[in-house]
Amino acid sequence: MRVGFGYDSHRFEEGRKLILGGVEIPYEKGLKGHSDADALIHAIIDSLFGAAALGDIGSHFPDTDEKWHGADSAKLLESAVCEVRGAFWSIVYVDVTVICERPKLLPHIPAIRERLAEILFPGEAGGVSRISVKGKTNEKMDDVGAGAGIEVHAVSLLKSNK
Repeated sequence: MRVGFGYDSHRFEEGRKLILGGVEIPYEKGLKGHSDADALIHAIIDSLFGAAALGDIGSHFPDTDEKWHGADSAKLLESAVCEVRGAFWSIVYVDVTVICERPKLLPHIPAIRERLAEILFPGEAGGVSRISVKGKTNEKMDDVGAGAGIEVHAVSLLKSNK
């Protein structure tokens, strides 16, 4: 068994869609980034790669490469899951904490968990029960607390298939 930790953060930007966990969240701003800036999925990818000792998201999908410009992060996660499985690891559980003042995430968490289950555990019954997504505020402290952006922390548990 191995545990991996992932982190990502992005600032809000006018004129972009807010995508978190592969789900479009109604909000007046989106996240600034090279891809669709889905910080939730990016943190999960880093946690998976970390647990499998496969580097980090930037080594697989560099923001200096134009082919990732505007990329759908759900597709990046699908690729990461294939790489982790190819290295003889199975995903046991993923736990995510999203930190932002707004928007409130509680109404969107079921859809996010469903979408992540489709990607992380395709065709497996009960995949949603192996994913936790929590929304927290930063109690108005620092830039995230002032509403400038979002931070995401993710932990993944993998087991060896060897």
